[in-house]
Formats: sequence, structure tokens, C-alpha cells
Amino acid sequence: MKVITIVGLPGSGKTTAIEAIEDLGIIVTMGDVVRDEVKKRNLEPSGKNIGKIAKELREKSGPAIIAEKCVELIKKKNKEIIFVDGVRSLSEVNIFRKYWKFPIIAIIVDEEKRFRHLFERNRSDDPKSLEDLKERDKREIEFGLDKVLENADYLIHNNYSIEDLKKKTRKTVLEIINNY
Repeated sequence: MKVITIVGLPGSGKTTAIEAIEDLGIIVTMGDVVRDEVKKRNLEPSGKNIGKIAKELREKSGPAIIAEKCVELIKKKNKEIIFVDGVRSLSEVNIFRKYWKFPIIAIIVDEEKRFRHLFERNRSDDPKSLEDLKERDKREIEFGLDKVLENADYLIHNNYSIEDLKKKTRKTVLEIINNY
């Protein structure tokens, strides 16, 4: 089993990057674990609620709890290639690396372009202002995402077109799969 992750700050293009490779394997989204918990508690799936529950889960059960739940899901999938979306900390990376090589691909893009992506996407938990984005970035960095980005095995700069991002991602992932 080959398990790979794509990381980036909100709006960096992770979803677009994953679209370019979804035919190569299956995607396990860590945020779905949190969104499911928000749903179980009958809360609105807003950015604040999702962030609050993510923080609460980590405080109550440890910083890697969401990764541990994802490992259980991945083992049940029994597929050759799995992409994990939503890794936020090195403690989560370490959980996955207990079981797999787990290379990290980081999508890097400037703040203004990220905000435009999120504003256009308009998901319920997306920031509505640059100030909201800075608040969300701060929360992600408090989880440790900055350290994951700094320790990425591969970097993809997303300052170009959607097609360029998809091509770069696919090329990088195929290289990783061939050398796993």
C-alpha cells in the first residue's frame, strides 16, 4: 500500500491538485472525520464550529487523534494507492509513518491568490474576508501545519493556471509512486 499526502494552507489548491490524481487511487480526507463529528453533535458546519471541534478532539484525545482515526479507515480500504488530504501536524505525519513511507507534497501559493480561491469556492466553512483567512491560517499553524510544510518532501508552487497545477501534481505523484 502506498500512502501519500498533499498539504497546504487553506485555498492553496489542494482540492484541484487531488482532482488531477484521483483516478490513481482513493482519497481519505481528514477533515471529513471532523465534519462527521460536527454533524453528530448537530452543529452547523461553519468554519468556526469545524475549527472548534478539531481543536477539542486534539485537546481531549491527543494531537494525532484524527490521523489515528484515518489510519483505521485506510487499513479497511485495502487499496494500492491512497491519498490523504488534510494533514495538519508532524505528530499526524508520524502516525502515518509508523505504517507507510508517507511522502509529503506541499502546495505553496501566496495569500492573496489563496483568498481568491476560497472566496470563489464559497464552501460553508470558507473565510469571507482576508481577516477571516488570517484567523484560519493562524488556527492551522497552531495545529502545526507550518512545520509540515517546512518538512515536505516535494514542493509545488501554485502561482500559475489550474492546468499547470494539475500537470505538476500528476507528474510529481507518478514519480513518487514509481519510486515508493
